[in-house]
Amino acid sequence: MSKLNVRNVTVEYTMKRKQQRILAVQGVSFSAQSGQFVTLVGPSGCGKTTLLNVICGSLSASSGDVWINGDVVKAPGRNRSMVFQSPSLLPWRTVLHNITYGLELQGANKKYARSKAQNLVTLVGLENFKESYPHELSGGMQQRVNLARALATDPELLLLDEPLAALDPLTREFMQFELQRIWLETRKTALLVTHQISEAIFLGDQVIVLSARPGHVIEIIPVDLPRPRPLNIKVSPRFLELEEHIWNLVQIEFAKTSSAQPLVQ
Repeated sequence: MSKLNVRNVTVEYTMKRKQQRILAVQGVSFSAQSGQFVTLVGPSGCGKTTLLNVICGSLSASSGDVWINGDVVKAPGRNRSMVFQSPSLLPWRTVLHNITYGLELQGANKKYARSKAQNLVTLVGLENFKESYPHELSGGMQQRVNLARALATDPELLLLDEPLAALDPLTREFMQFELQRIWLETRKTALLVTHQISEAIFLGDQVIVLSARPGHVIEIIPVDLPRPRPLNIKVSPRFLELEEHIWNLVQIEFAKTSSAQPLVQ
């Protein structure tokens, strides 16, 4: 059985200001096996984040279903964690205590929570900064804390909504490598939304390409590149071939968004 199954998910809502119905996502279907890293790309407004919120359980689909381990998703649950673009760390808490926050909300024993956080601090490479506060960290380091906090509750499904988008280009490259390293150690089933095609290929076992709004699946592309992947794999012939293929798909869809219409992210 697949860890995640998305079947014929459609999301439609009303833009209240204009009282206009918006069809954001239409008939999306795909699956992810346990321990697989799946990435989602598509033009802005194609409903990538909308779809992620449905899988998280924070947004209801108009039709269709999402299953995790065969159970239908009806609301947010402990078996899912979301990593957002902004780290949103609590400024009055140290790195260690930011990581324990989710466990505390779940009523975990303080000793257990601290031990778990300590292991994760080491995993994300912040052992020397565990007593530091968010304002003392770089953007990349803050996102490592954000990722560790999401992993602390031991989710079965890790949802990542453009977690590296706010970083400078060089830091983003190195953080892609770090994210791969952390994922390889934890082997969590992961679903990443990104606008960067090279990032989607580098991290993904498969890349799902969505159309312009209303978003539907154009193609699901297996990434047949060995792991662990060094950053210089991005200049290999096979990587460039995959990148060109996906870019051509997205470019056609991007042209469809040129008219001034309400968009959803």
